[in-house]
Amino acid sequence: MQQITKLFLGFFLVFFVQTIFAQEQPNDTLFRTLGGAQGVEKIVNDFVPLVLADKRISTDFKDTNLKRFAMLLSEQICMLSGGPCVYTGDHMQLVHQGMRINNAKFNALVEQLQAAMDKNKVSPAAQNKLLAILAPMQRDIVTQ
Repeated sequence: MQQITKLFLGFFLVFFVQTIFAQEQPNDTLFRTLGGAQGVEKIVNDFVPLVLADKRISTDFKDTNLKRFAMLLSEQICMLSGGPCVYTGDHMQLVHQGMRINNAKFNALVEQLQAAMDKNKVSPAAQNKLLAILAPMQRDIVTQ
């Protein structure tokens, strides 16, 4: 009986330690699939000119500090995809307050993000994972 108790406690201890370790380590699979920090930055750097060239949404960025926008977007994608970054920007609802963004503009922005990911050869599966993570922000961004 004592042997079974020790065996059970051993298994429990291993399981407990693995569970704690797994909780402390974020899943960075998507982050790595995107190419790490350098890959995320490249996607964002390809994304910004696409947005500025898109007549449906370019005027919404006319007063935007594009360097800061790119930096914050890189932080946000890095963090949300499981990378080590910390997003230092404001909440999406606050940032987009009063901008009168509708679903058509939001979807145009998503199209450009997909185009930037395509350009960087991000797989459709990884694109879908990232878009699924970003999708809930629509509630805070779309106001019209």
